[in-house]
Amino acid sequence: MKLSARYEQTSCRLVLEGFPDLSAGQGDQALGILTGWSLALAGRPELEGRREHLVALLQVVLPYARHLLSGAPRPFGTAETPVVIAPQGTGHELLVRSSLPDTPPLSLQLDDAELADLVRCLDQLRLDDRVRVPLELPTPQPLKRSELRHRQPLRRRLAAPATGLAALALGSFLALLLPTPKPTTAPPAATPATPARPVTPG
Repeated sequence: MKLSARYEQTSCRLVLEGFPDLSAGQGDQALGILTGWSLALAGRPELEGRREHLVALLQVVLPYARHLLSGAPRPFGTAETPVVIAPQGTGHELLVRSSLPDTPPLSLQLDDAELADLVRCLDQLRLDDRVRVPLELPTPQPLKRSELRHRQPLRRRLAAPATGLAALALGSFLALLLPTPKPTTAPPAATPATPARPVTPG
């Protein structure tokens, strides 16, 4: 029995199709074998792909959105991955590479609202208990210190090292103001008296 799962937002529609994996004991209402999927974005060509394209879409779009919300946007995906997303001006560029030979990659320009709709659809898929297809999602990692550093104003970033240098300079200056203790001279050691030799009468 063929199954489908549909997730829709204002400018995005994601549809998965497949069959239950009865050999894994998932039940006849769980989509365990993915046969195809499609993604329709408003005013764009409909995307279709294999499982690796769906996995790549999840692996780059969700962490990209997380970094974007944290104020540290950066590209996700490489020249070897099927999907790449990166900041583009005031929007975002989603690049999808086809697995068919001699097919140029498809570049989609998304604004913030369209990206938010895409993220909501992918989140609905990720949290759907009916979909039992292994999607190999990466574990969310905390942002690196270097990725958060630029979010702080320059004055705030320089405050800690400047305070440390000022404290060091002040400590050195106060140390120079302290009087240098004079060395104390010990009194000369007393010479023991030599006992007088007794005079023997002649």
